[in-house]
Amino acid sequence: MALKIFLGNKLVDEADAKVSVFDHGLLYGDGVFEGIRVYSGRVFLHQQHIDRLYESAKAIRLVIPLSPADMKAAVEQTVKANNIDDGYVRLVVTRGAGSLGLDIRKTSNPQVIIIADTISLYPPETYTKGMQLVTASTIRNHPGALSSRIKSLNYLNNILARIEGTDAGMVEALMLNHKGEVAECTGDNIFIVKNRVLLTPGLDAGILEGITRNAVMELAVEAGYEVRETSLTRHDLYIADEMFLTGTAAEVVAVVGLDGRKIGSGEPGPVTKDLLARFQKLTRSET
Repeated sequence: MALKIFLGNKLVDEADAKVSVFDHGLLYGDGVFEGIRVYSGRVFLHQQHIDRLYESAKAIRLVIPLSPADMKAAVEQTVKANNIDDGYVRLVVTRGAGSLGLDIRKTSNPQVIIIADTISLYPPETYTKGMQLVTASTIRNHPGALSSRIKSLNYLNNILARIEGTDAGMVEALMLNHKGEVAECTGDNIFIVKNRVLLTPGLDAGILEGITRNAVMELAVEAGYEVRETSLTRHDLYIADEMFLTGTAAEVVAVVGLDGRKIGSGEPGPVTKDLLARFQKLTRSET
């Protein structure tokens, strides 16, 4: 069945969801987006995603043509129109159509695009057995050039690193920052566990402030774990007791190997399993 896409200010048929070839979102990756999960028909951590979308837009001087409340309603309308029970929402705002130049003053009509569809997750065995990672040679964008806290439409940095991962037979890849420190993976934040203490790179490492990352950190503190944001090197990861990733699609998934080295016991660890169970319980309670 064809999807209903929210475009501009209304729902349209998938075949009619079109934007101008002069839109700066297409020409220059000039825009922002959010990826949001839906559980049992309810949009998960909806307000946090809306807040981050508008913060990203403000940072690039993009005025979104809908109020946050209207945007939230539009997301819920799109989910309902497509009968999404468990799925994914891609919320995009482009700069709008303009000239073949960089001047944003010559753009107009920013486009709001909301797609609600089913989601392709990691295979179930990934959660029971864990995943392997490889470190990409492509580093994260320098935060002095483009803040990693802006979830922009230009994802080429992440895509190039993901290509390295897939070339190595991995479904994810680790990215370092300009200082050679651990930043994040191409689509997920990263944590290690050492002596039952959770360690994760801070925002100054050049990472996206993940919504799921923050939720898992809150769950960990509530469960009595110590959580620290700190600089990490690959050596810290190699000698970790456990490692896991967090993300909208990934949720909480164990990493059992990095660059050919076994992490911990080589199986998902007890802290990772506990936090995955707590996160899954949170998704049920939110719905």
